[in-house]
Amino acid sequence: MVKKLQFKYCWLLIIALLLAACDSGPASQGLGFENAWIRAIPPGVKMTAGFGALQNRGSAALQIESFSSPSFGDVSLHRTEIVEGVSKMREVPALSIDAGASVVLEPGGYHLMLMMPVGDIQPGQVVTVTITASDGRSFSFDLPVERR
Repeated sequence: MVKKLQFKYCWLLIIALLLAACDSGPASQGLGFENAWIRAIPPGVKMTAGFGALQNRGSAALQIESFSSPSFGDVSLHRTEIVEGVSKMREVPALSIDAGASVVLEPGGYHLMLMMPVGDIQPGQVVTVTITASDGRSFSFDLPVERR
């Protein structure tokens, strides 16, 4: 009887370990934001920018629809474009990232616009940014504030 119970519990342990190994959590699926940072702003300035590389770690395209942060009243994605020789920023309402692909957010290209700060945004601080996909999933990242 004891051997039967030990055998049964061994199988339960093996099954639990296999299920844990097959976890499709954020580390293996979803969205990554590598080398991400936010530009420090002087007191009184009402906007700044965020940069890094968004990585789709999933097996299907990911449609990003919104950004938010408790440290800012408004966060959105913008892209700098040259139109008739003039540099212009345009808001990007949605961004699709293919499975396994990355989109770089950098000065002069795609970037986060973080507006209406609720306090000082100085080097050394960390700002949480939440990115929401069209399927309802949300991904939160802690971005350091840096002076670059």
